[in-house]
Amino acid sequence: MFGKRKQAVDKEALAEKIIVALDVEKEEEAYDLVRHLSPPVSFFKVGMKLFVSCGPRIITGLKNMGVKVFLDLKFHDIPNTVASTAAVVTGYGVDMFNIHLSGGHDMIRATLEAAAEKAEMLKKPRPTVIGVTVLSSFDEKMLREEAGVDKTLEHYALYLAQAGKEAGLDGVVSSPREASIIRRRCGEDFVIVAAGVRPLWAGLNDHLRALTPRQTLEAGASYLVLGRPIIEHSSPREAAQKILAEMSG
Repeated sequence: MFGKRKQAVDKEALAEKIIVALDVEKEEEAYDLVRHLSPPVSFFKVGMKLFVSCGPRIITGLKNMGVKVFLDLKFHDIPNTVASTAAVVTGYGVDMFNIHLSGGHDMIRATLEAAAEKAEMLKKPRPTVIGVTVLSSFDEKMLREEAGVDKTLEHYALYLAQAGKEAGLDGVVSSPREASIIRRRCGEDFVIVAAGVRPLWAGLNDHLRALTPRQTLEAGASYLVLGRPIIEHSSPREAAQKILAEMSG
């Protein structure tokens, strides 16, 4: 009996590390996915396509379903613009949102201050604020020739992560392949959201620096973002269970 209970608890803990990307266009389609997947999954990502299609009401709808929301709009602008946007987003009640780390220290600090002030005014916790390092669709050649960055991809991601931590950010988004070095250098409390996680049975799509769910956990990621392998599967719930099995080894 004890062994069965421990296995159930471990599975619940692993499920809490999954963030399912609701990369769909229709509001009801997103709600259907949540109904199929929750529980055990309790964290869902709203990206650009769904937000542009539905607007802020999608956040309200998901929160009313009792799940956590990661708003993935990757804000990047002058400090005042991003800060004022962060205050609005905090008012929506999201649990996490992200900004581009290349916006610099002033933008990061202004964002954190605006989110904290809004949260205090509303008497609610401040959302977790994380920074985007290098998109998982980039490789070394693209970073050097298209972005003009004269660093290895791993060291540039680490450089951005450390700059974000110094500015007060809660964590970062990175590919699974940079998670281990970021964990070692930024500490155990730093949130690492790994994008570009691909199960053994799924294709890479446009993620060039992917790892499996188990490898991503072992690299030190706090959360694993998974979209197409789950939402495009004939049975999203079955896909999620297969991923949980991979994560548990």
